[in-house]
Amino acid sequence: MAPAASVENIDTLVVGAGQAGVAMSEHLSNNGIPHLVLERDRIAERWRTGRWDSLVANGPAWHDRFPGMEFSDIDPDGFPAKESIADYFVEYAKRIDAPIRCGVEVRSVERKAGGPGFRVETSEGVIEAINVVAATGAFQHPVIPPLVPQEAPFTQIHSFDYRNPDQLPEGAVMVVGAGSSGAQIAEELMNAGRRVYLSVGPHDRPPRAYRGRDFVWWLGVLGKWDVAALVPGTEHVTIAVSGAQGGHTVDFRRFAAQGMTLVGRTEKYEDGVLSFAPDLADNIAQGDAYYLSMLEEADAYVARNGLDLPQEPEAHIIDPAPDCVTSPILELNLAEAGVTSIIWATGFSRDYSWLKVDAFDEKGAPKHQRGVSWEPGIYFLGLPWQSRRGSTFIWGVWHDARHVADHIATQRSYRQYRSPAERRTEDA
Repeated sequence: MAPAASVENIDTLVVGAGQAGVAMSEHLSNNGIPHLVLERDRIAERWRTGRWDSLVANGPAWHDRFPGMEFSDIDPDGFPAKESIADYFVEYAKRIDAPIRCGVEVRSVERKAGGPGFRVETSEGVIEAINVVAATGAFQHPVIPPLVPQEAPFTQIHSFDYRNPDQLPEGAVMVVGAGSSGAQIAEELMNAGRRVYLSVGPHDRPPRAYRGRDFVWWLGVLGKWDVAALVPGTEHVTIAVSGAQGGHTVDFRRFAAQGMTLVGRTEKYEDGVLSFAPDLADNIAQGDAYYLSMLEEADAYVARNGLDLPQEPEAHIIDPAPDCVTSPILELNLAEAGVTSIIWATGFSRDYSWLKVDAFDEKGAPKHQRGVSWEPGIYFLGLPWQSRRGSTFIWGVWHDARHVADHIATQRSYRQYRSPAERRTEDA
């Protein structure tokens, strides 16, 4: 009979070595907790291969980083390219001596029978852990709505698979989704000389900068990063912001003035025709209202605190509504419009199928409080709004990781407690 395969034991197992996993490792080490980080690819792999070629961070380098290390090759007010961000996390992991094991896939996590902790099946054997941190985030699988059949005569890709304009066949492009990804991709295609149609749903669009300060600074001093929950009814409202070309405010009216055709939210497809909701004007107006409200709050903050920041009255000027907004297209025959490609900037779905524990609600969403699961010993990191608005930003996940690591440390101290009688027995 062959000998039984050995089982590796560890206090805390972290699954995923992106920004969440690296942050988690730092805080676990600071708490003296033995741990291991498993990554099926490379450190920060999604930054390298899950983004388009020209992507940069949506926040400046002074802000979108961990507290312990600055970007060495980027101006603090610049926007790091995706490769620089991935390299940053590789270097950070080395600096903190993170115990990361790459090329190992976690296949299942189940609670151990008759004992504490979990049995973890991996591509390289079994690991038993008291705690498991799912640091894979909530964006595992690109979502393409089942509207246009795959056999339709158009190239269809998700924004996750978009790389550059040359990747697409000649012809016009329909971009569905006007959050940060959709807006940036649509602008890049337009600047490359493509005819672009952009489907715009509900969105918020902040000023990139105002009165000499980036919007991330304004969100900080106005207390907006610390907002703990979404306003009811805004779950599907995306944020359109861009660090491309040195950073600029996303303005859909100006996109239209430069030749882009805006349409409303995409609703259905039939016989080569896409149909759109009659909501374009409302969606544009909602984005404008958010933009102007931020300017007003910023002005009030400056006045209240007596700051000497330059006035910027031109920022309050909203351009006239373009024809495509005042007379919106509700149906578009794609072939007649010359559209040969559709890019779906429509978000991602979560996949925790490997986590076979009672930690999810009926919709498959993690049940947790600030990353601490309802299932003891299971933790989540990298979730949108995990603790506050800033949770999905690089610096935000670092702070969330500290809370999770502190909770793990507290529970570990309880497990290590021994009563006087137990201590006497152990000393005997």
